Amino acid sequence: MKNMKKVVFIAVLFFAFLTGCGSAASNTSISSMENTGGGGGGEKMASNSAVAQVSLNQAEQTQTAPVAVERKIIRNADLQLEANAPEEAQIKISQIAEGKGGFVVETQSSASDVKAATRDTVSMTVRVPSAKFDEALNEIRGTASRVIAENVKGEDVTEEFIDIEARLKTQKALEAQFLEIMKRSNSVADALNVQTEIARVRGEIEKIEGRKRFLESQASLSTIKIRLQTPNAFSANSAGFFYQLKQAFGSGFDAALSFILVLVTMLIALLPFLLFIVLPLYFVIRYFLRKNRKQKLADEIVREEIKNE
Repeated sequence: MKNMKKVVFIAVLFFAFLTGCGSAASNTSISSMENTGGGGGGEKMASNSAVAQVSLNQAEQTQTAPVAVERKIIRNADLQLEANAPEEAQIKISQIAEGKGGFVVETQSSASDVKAATRDTVSMTVRVPSAKFDEALNEIRGTASRVIAENVKGEDVTEEFIDIEARLKTQKALEAQFLEIMKRSNSVADALNVQTEIARVRGEIEKIEGRKRFLESQASLSTIKIRLQTPNAFSANSAGFFYQLKQAFGSGFDAALSFILVLVTMLIALLPFLLFIVLPLYFVIRYFLRKNRKQKLADEIVREEIKNE
């Protein structure tokens, strides 16, 4: 029984010792906060420190966190096709692109011979979903009688896309932390500084998002450029020296006509200026010159008469 009383007494003493140590540590912490500028300043410093630490931690986690994205590959193609009726093939290619969920970007038609009634050269650009790129390419080839040239290019932009995703998350985390700091700012100067930083980060976010949308658009839709020509157009373009000499004479003659037209246009534009300004000015100057000459002649006659007398 005595031993039990001793054990209880020792336990009570030990508990009192631990309570005193905890109280002293708490008082020391409170006095330390008071010595550093009061409860408000200590709370502000602790808040800013915590915000900075969270921002750095989030940025680090964003950069190191794995980003799971599918591969982004930009695929484009250039086709030079021979078709007996390029305009009919143009209609078929437009239907192919729209049937695959794509669209026609641009279409141009021309004739290799200015005297020809029909256009034998058609250039067009279409965009189709990248998932149906090969299928659309095969069907476009089928609209022509012969494939003259073909160039298919692919560019893997997955690495750049992952880098953009990581940068975007970092900038958004930084923006969120600046917004938190803005809420806790106690002066107008601090608020303006934080607002400037928020505007800078927001501009960076918009730039990154613009690049991301561009890559997504280029990767989701493939571009196919097609040039359709008739066999006669190909033979005309590949003609020899005499055809090129003929073309050179024709180009020179057109250039000479253009030069003459420019001169005639300038003359017509200057004609009102010559009629209403230069011509009256000429007559006025001529009148004064004649008057001056007559006056001089009269003075000379007078002087001669005086001498003779």
